[in-house]
Amino acid sequence: MKKARVKAVPARTRGKRGPRPRNSVTLKMVAREAGVSASTASRIINRTVNVSEELRLAVEAAIAKFGFRPNAAARGLALGKTETIGVISQAMASPFYGEGLRGIESRLLRGGYAPLFMSGNWQEKEEVRCMEELITRGVDGIIMFTGCMNDVALKAYARKVPIVVTGRTLRARRLVSMQVDDQYGAMLAMRHLLDLGHRRIAFVTGFENHPDANERLVGYRNALAAAGIPYDPRLVVAGDFHEEGGMQAVYQLMDSNIGFTAMFCVNDETAYGAGLALFRKGMRVPEDISVVGFDDLPASTYRVPPLTSVRQSVQQLGECAAEAMLQLLAGRRPLIVLPPVELVVRESTGRAAG
Repeated sequence: MKKARVKAVPARTRGKRGPRPRNSVTLKMVAREAGVSASTASRIINRTVNVSEELRLAVEAAIAKFGFRPNAAARGLALGKTETIGVISQAMASPFYGEGLRGIESRLLRGGYAPLFMSGNWQEKEEVRCMEELITRGVDGIIMFTGCMNDVALKAYARKVPIVVTGRTLRARRLVSMQVDDQYGAMLAMRHLLDLGHRRIAFVTGFENHPDANERLVGYRNALAAAGIPYDPRLVVAGDFHEEGGMQAVYQLMDSNIGFTAMFCVNDETAYGAGLALFRKGMRVPEDISVVGFDDLPASTYRVPPLTSVRQSVQQLGECAAEAMLQLLAGRRPLIVLPPVELVVRESTGRAAG
């Protein structure tokens, strides 16, 4: 009978904080290689001491030789910060938030910070839970990538931790806000449809208390007023920023027998759902109904037909939010200029029939 082969296990030694593999790299090994004390090596790694270029290069060479990775928790204690940033979004599976979070992560990592992502799920009480959890974990700052939390609560939290918030205009100490020009973007979409001869234009909005949805509704109404067209509240239907909300909005409009020749949707995902509902109702886009979205997500180029949309660079918005946080943590008042919105015309819009 064959004896079972026993896999060799590396010998371990016991230190003050429990067993440790003999071949693990320690700060003492790096210090010994560089010819400095462990405390000096630690301060050089954490950049809390000014030393000669020769000593710094010696420590960096030792780190490279052994592949040493400093303990993040110990580094945080030495620096008095965790080098983590909390990020509260709404639905991380959403293409919109996915683009934005990639931008945030990319810029934070280049700045030496790691993001901790949490989702508020479009509920203010959930955003409060996320805020409390992130502050308890000692993050150095929090980015709220759009949200429902009221301004008073945000200002109160900014007294505890630096905050960057997108999707609104708000001023407070240790708080930076940045907002895409939603009103102007909505007016661009509406002017395009009006120029194509459309006069009965439906608008599928978002959550009632959401700043982006409210601003885009204002732009919709302003464009109608500028064209001398009376506002008809029956043409405004609530959505939920998702495909399902866009579908249900179309079904509601069709069932109510309200005539319209074009639709402006609060975001691209809503427009995707609206397009599917129109197809199921036997309506052609753009021959029967023109459709415009907002965000210009990457997938909008590949819809059938390709979607006309108001472009805001969501990834760049995320990068700008992260850059603002880094500047805030460095003690500077951020001066961030967001790229302007623009209309991207594709095949989902055409001239009004007749």
